[in-house]
Amino acid sequence: MAKQKFYVVWKGHQTGIFRTWRECQAHTRGFGQSRYRSFKTFDEAKAAFENPELYGVGLKKVVIEREAKAVKPPSYEARPLSEQELQLIGQPILASYCVDAVCGKTPGELYYRGVRTETGQEVFRQGPFADGSNDVGEFLAVVHALAWLKQQNITDPVYTASVKAWRWRKEAKCHTQLLPSENNAPLFVLIRRAEKWLQVNFYENKVLKWHTKAWGENPADYGRK
Repeated sequence: MAKQKFYVVWKGHQTGIFRTWRECQAHTRGFGQSRYRSFKTFDEAKAAFENPELYGVGLKKVVIEREAKAVKPPSYEARPLSEQELQLIGQPILASYCVDAVCGKTPGELYYRGVRTETGQEVFRQGPFADGSNDVGEFLAVVHALAWLKQQNITDPVYTASVKAWRWRKEAKCHTQLLPSENNAPLFVLIRRAEKWLQVNFYENKVLKWHTKAWGENPADYGRK
């Protein structure tokens, strides 16, 4: 039996995530310069659909040009999920933990924290850190949660809404473009410590994508957006 695949259509008669090759063909056949690709899991497909520039789809230039004209660019995040997508996503695992970060600007004052998903109970909070970025905070929050859960001998999953944090954790490397300075030196110490922890530690916890469009803001959200 063939393994289930998920097909992302970035450019076609209809865009979205589809479960069969037949659906993908129907939405791309006869469409000039169609762009699509298959993925093994829905989470991978969802991340790819929301970040087309990572796959060379070429939407980034259009966004930049429209921003320069002070016109709000179209966003895949604004597209409502279909019933099929909502069914595929399902519901979050309540026996889990959520992490989030907040940083008003980049570089700026950074905070991050982790909470119990089911109750919203805060289990750790860090900050403020000077001259940080939201991406760095999301990454550190994920690693902090993994280290804390390992100390507690808890194997529950960790949710993050950040695709970058999910990927950086998997690669054990924080690919930040922040420039080191005297102000953010403590932050870079934490980054290197987090990378080292990921390189030398084994953990059983799954790190999962929090689907904001389906579930709303994750329980660790600071509410400052």
